[in-house]
Amino acid sequence: MAKLFGSSGVRGVVNQDLTPVLAAEIGLAVANSAKAESVLVGRDTRVSGEMVENALVSGLLAGGADVDSVGIVPTPVLAYLTKKLKADLGVMITASHNPPPYNGLKVFGGDTLAYSEGEQDKIEKAIAHESFKFANWRSVGEFQSVDAAHLYAEMVQERIQLEKSLRVIVDPGCGATYAVAPSVLKSIGCRVMTINAQPDGLFPARSPEPNPETLDHLAKMVRTLSADAGIAYDGDGDRVAFIDEKGGFADFDRVLAAFASHVTRNRRGASVVTNVEASMCVERMVKGHGGEVFRTKVGDVYLSEAIKKHGAVFGGEPCGAWIHPRFHYCPDGILSSALLLKALEEEGKTLSEFVAEAPEYPTLRENIRCTNETKYKAVDAIGGELKLLFAECNELLVVDGVRLTLEDGWVLVRASGTEPLIRVTVEGESLKAAKKLMKETTRLVRKLVGDQHT
Repeated sequence: MAKLFGSSGVRGVVNQDLTPVLAAEIGLAVANSAKAESVLVGRDTRVSGEMVENALVSGLLAGGADVDSVGIVPTPVLAYLTKKLKADLGVMITASHNPPPYNGLKVFGGDTLAYSEGEQDKIEKAIAHESFKFANWRSVGEFQSVDAAHLYAEMVQERIQLEKSLRVIVDPGCGATYAVAPSVLKSIGCRVMTINAQPDGLFPARSPEPNPETLDHLAKMVRTLSADAGIAYDGDGDRVAFIDEKGGFADFDRVLAAFASHVTRNRRGASVVTNVEASMCVERMVKGHGGEVFRTKVGDVYLSEAIKKHGAVFGGEPCGAWIHPRFHYCPDGILSSALLLKALEEEGKTLSEFVAEAPEYPTLRENIRCTNETKYKAVDAIGGELKLLFAECNELLVVDGVRLTLEDGWVLVRASGTEPLIRVTVEGESLKAAKKLMKETTRLVRKLVGDQHT
């Protein structure tokens, strides 16, 4: 049986990879594995959401769990409410930033942490072996719909307030943040305009993944209306992207580094977590305040686990997924946007000035063909060879592929999780340094991959 769970839960094309039968089996396996008595369920705006929810809930009820449905809510709201309402588990039905044909399931514990690999494995084994336990007919769970999203909004309003009213344009992209995000930002003191704020699971306005290409219209509106910022969310609200007051896209790495710097500025010795793909500008900004940076595998599940393990004050990936552990352990685009606006106020800077504090380094990426059967072995073999090639290596990480930190940049070699490729990423102090690192690394990778094919 193919592996069900990835770094963001179960995800696939509806009625091909993710069927109602599989959703029901996952619900039953989750109820059995956790011995859950109460489960909170939410979904994003996708057209398949109700179908998948009905199937999932059937499995949960059949396993004896009581289910409360909170309807359409962002993923971070579901995670927060799981703890707030003292549910044993929360399950979010979403495919996040993926296109409309996709949907997925993500499971959260009562502590707002997404299910670990070990917990996911238990569910996968139960489904693979069909080792399900059905509740006695008298013990089948009960279902009810609850309206609880306001509890999340009230939490943010109580803990964050702006003294100066900022003018922001909010683009939910027809996704799950369509109601909560504008309401939250208004409640903390913003003057809010919205675009694409109608719920529509076909995502007709733009792709559910916010990036420079999909946010061109938002950028034009920010410039035309002289707004202080544009804020855009992905399909389920666990990611956020920003447009500065000039209409420029705030680079994911640099805004992450700038916010990490803000969080650690007055907390000497504090630690921050990011993944192996993030720019070295994160280290430059955090270590300037005496802080420490820990790097993890790509995926917010690994990020949240590391944040808890190291007692970090903040964690984020360069895709707009930021985690604020003093609130909860789920990436939260809405909370991140409120906290960023508060940071701008406290530092007395515009968004462009705030981001400009973080240095910018050239990054290069290249894909090298390699069979699925050999790509992971090839990456394992590459680690030692890379260290010999780059004698000045300061640090070698193997948490997700092979990453070497060097004097003038870094190199990352990873096997693609979905394609027959080895991905090479390099970042250098200069474009010349980055090109040199890429040339030497790809030459070595091609040599080793070629040796394995002969």
